[in-house]
Amino acid sequence: SERKEESMTGGGGSDALHQLYYDPNIENKNLAQKWLMQAQVSPQAWQFCWALLSPEKVPEIQYFGASALHTKISRYWSDIPTDQYESLKSQLFSQIACFSSGSKMVLTRLCVALASLALNTMPEAWPGAVAEMVRVFQEDGGGVDGRARCLALLELLTVLPEEFQTSRLPQYRKGQVRGALGREWGSVCPLLQQLLRRTDSPGAVKARVLRCLSSWVLLDVPLSESEGLVHDCFSALPDPELFDTAVEAIVNAISQPDSQRYVNTLLKLVPQVLALQEQLREAVQNGDMETCHGICRIVVTLGENHSRTLLEQVDHWQSFLALVNMIMFCTGIPGHYPVNETTSSLTLTFWYTLQDEIMSFESDKQAVYLQVYRPVYFQLVDVLLHKAQFPSDQEYASWSSDEKEQFRIYRLDISDTLMYVYEMLGSELLSNLYDKLGRLLTNAEQPTSWQHTEALLYGFQSIAETIDVNYSDVIPGLIGLIPRININNVQLADTVMFTIGALAEWLADHPVMLSSVLPLVLQALGNPDLSVSSVSTLKKICRECKYDLPPYATNIVAVSQEVLIKQIHKTSQCMWLMQALGFLLSALPVEDILRNLHSLITPYIQQLEKLADETPNPSNKLAIIHILGLLSNLFTTLDISKQDDESADGSAPPVKTAPPPPGPNPVVVVLQQVFALIQTVLSKWLNDSQVVEAVCAIFEKSVKTLLHDFAPMVSQLSEMLGQMYSTIPQASALDLTRQMVHIFASETDHFPPIKALFELVTSVTLSIFQQGPRDHPDIVDSFMQLQAQALKRKPDLFLSESLDVKAVFHCGKFAHDLHNHTHCCTELLPHCSDVPPLARVVQEDGKLLVQAVLEGIGGGASRSLMDQFADVLFCLNKHCFSLLAVWLKEALQPPGFPSSRITAEQKDNFSHQILRERVNKRRVKDIVKEFTLLCRGLHGTEYAAEY
Repeated sequence: SERKEESMTGGGGSDALHQLYYDPNIENKNLAQKWLMQAQVSPQAWQFCWALLSPEKVPEIQYFGASALHTKISRYWSDIPTDQYESLKSQLFSQIACFSSGSKMVLTRLCVALASLALNTMPEAWPGAVAEMVRVFQEDGGGVDGRARCLALLELLTVLPEEFQTSRLPQYRKGQVRGALGREWGSVCPLLQQLLRRTDSPGAVKARVLRCLSSWVLLDVPLSESEGLVHDCFSALPDPELFDTAVEAIVNAISQPDSQRYVNTLLKLVPQVLALQEQLREAVQNGDMETCHGICRIVVTLGENHSRTLLEQVDHWQSFLALVNMIMFCTGIPGHYPVNETTSSLTLTFWYTLQDEIMSFESDKQAVYLQVYRPVYFQLVDVLLHKAQFPSDQEYASWSSDEKEQFRIYRLDISDTLMYVYEMLGSELLSNLYDKLGRLLTNAEQPTSWQHTEALLYGFQSIAETIDVNYSDVIPGLIGLIPRININNVQLADTVMFTIGALAEWLADHPVMLSSVLPLVLQALGNPDLSVSSVSTLKKICRECKYDLPPYATNIVAVSQEVLIKQIHKTSQCMWLMQALGFLLSALPVEDILRNLHSLITPYIQQLEKLADETPNPSNKLAIIHILGLLSNLFTTLDISKQDDESADGSAPPVKTAPPPPGPNPVVVVLQQVFALIQTVLSKWLNDSQVVEAVCAIFEKSVKTLLHDFAPMVSQLSEMLGQMYSTIPQASALDLTRQMVHIFASETDHFPPIKALFELVTSVTLSIFQQGPRDHPDIVDSFMQLQAQALKRKPDLFLSESLDVKAVFHCGKFAHDLHNHTHCCTELLPHCSDVPPLARVVQEDGKLLVQAVLEGIGGGASRSLMDQFADVLFCLNKHCFSLLAVWLKEALQPPGFPSSRITAEQKDNFSHQILRERVNKRRVKDIVKEFTLLCRGLHGTEYAAEY
């Protein structure tokens, strides 16, 4: 390896480059890569850069030489003595001249290097840099032909603003250089104009001019100063070779934030944009999607960025309205997206912007604009619904899956736009859609295409899904029309389903209409093609209308059972269907619930009994998990008590607003009946974390839904969990234990079994940690969350003689997820005063915690964890102030800890700042962030600015 490195050095880097590009041996490539990275930043780079640029070298080697020069200039500028600026500049000029007719990639890198030099020396050391560049390249270039010199100059002028955008200049320098570049525009603009207007300028030169303009306008060159050039860009649009670069330049120029100040220039641009209509129409006729796309970008950019300014020019209202209509043409461009056109999607955000501007005017002004623009927006709705229509069945069948997916997303964008437009048009929009649908469905003479009907329904669905339509007087008529639709197509049937689902809240207020739509939903449930739409619609209806569904319950359960037995739906839809049935059963009398549960669950219980007897194998495992999942999802929503959802924020158990009916909860009755069977399943599958997880999920979902009604199960579940966890510890058992602690730890009757379970899982977990916690990261995380929950809900759990609090405190050091450990610490510390065992542990071992936190801040942990470390220090300061002062002093004493980059003075300063802040947590976070940046050597860098 050392010999290899010597040979590379001897070859001035050429050998290493040959290895990098051509050597098949990956080890040699990696060695070469490493050597070259180091070589680039070495002091010798200045010598070998120029050697690598010599004419006999291959372009890859020359490219590396140019790149190394750029690296040195852009990142190590301070290494270059000021007396060498001039010679470096002239060397670069002569190299650019040499390569102007050589390799394009090397030329570009050299231009970037000179640009970087210019940015580092403007304006003091190199005033008038751009003017000098223009002058040097316009002089006779020693045998290099004029066109090549001209292209090299344009390349240099193009990369200069680009290099500025990505440069690492300090903020104050950026401001100075931006100002200097702005002043240099006076040298660039006439040159670009002259080259663009000359009839004998080659296409390649004009294209480069347009690219150069694009680059400069991003520096916020005033639009009034580039007006003439932008006008010339419009003249270049008919030339197919220049079309794309001209579009880019125009779009960049008019989308600069500063450009809205130049109202007169913008007003002059409107007729130029309107004049493109002929070219746009021709492109549409010829199926030229690229030209349509480019012209549309220009029109939309002008409209989107300047609608406010142009709306306010009331004397020119007609020309702005013409611009809006041109955008409407682009929205409704013929053909199906994305197969025949890709333009219409670009226009959608314009309609949001225009609406926002109109609605932001004060009411008198707004009324005037609405008079003009409401009809435009009604037209927009027609255009959007036309664009949302599916193609013919035959054509749609020929689309690729990617095209179908793009069309689905496009329809969602249209749906969002319609929803937004509703805010302007209000209930009149719904009436408008209803009238159209009514005419379509009742006109016997004219046959209607399903696509037309589907699109109108889709419009309704888009609005009803997110906007409260309860007040609308057209919904009853719409519900009345739905059964008249001749549903002969999957897409139409899907939209009918989703529309009914979107009206579920309305149906809850108008239950008399359920009889019109429910049979459609139940019928669709048997069609596998309508799986997602029919099941999600039934779930919405069961959730929103459950108190009005008892008359239909028998029928709904029967149909659901039938489709479940026939296995029509995929797993996730089966789970949704069970949730729907849970909602439905919740509103029935208890004896009806039990009767329905018996008929619904019995086939699955029988199946589970058979599976439990079989020898475990992959196929019966899937069947077991499926059945357990069905039970979990049923119990997730089966809740016979009326509940106030608003209080369920997780900080305390949700509040029940009405007492449950007397007697045991139906879910508990079923769980007690199947408990022995579940234990049998567990005994066979205890090694399998997915089965264990599925079992735990049944109880966890039930506990979350039933809350205190789950009480009769606490004792036997605690015992089963303890046995499970002692045999084979798994994270899902800890998560269920946490849920039980959350709900029942504060109840006297249930404290003994919960306490016993908590002590058991804690001691089992601690013995695992002694063997090696790194093998069980999921258990570490779940355990820390359990400890935090216990501290929050019932600190008394830590008073037990048999609980090793010290070991719990220590195990946090192993936490795979430091967030959970710090969360546990911040829960633990406030209890120091009222839980003596905790106080003892913190006094004995708090210094270890402080050291671990400091080590993390010093660079041993991800910067994303700094806020949590700050929380621990803040908590210690608040609850153990005098101890923290001692611990910080002792922990920060060793030199080089927590980082070799900081001085003793900086450590003292950090310590004093932390100890001063006992109230302002935000300030502690800032102190920690500041200190970690110092420790990592990032203070004052661009990374720090982002942090």
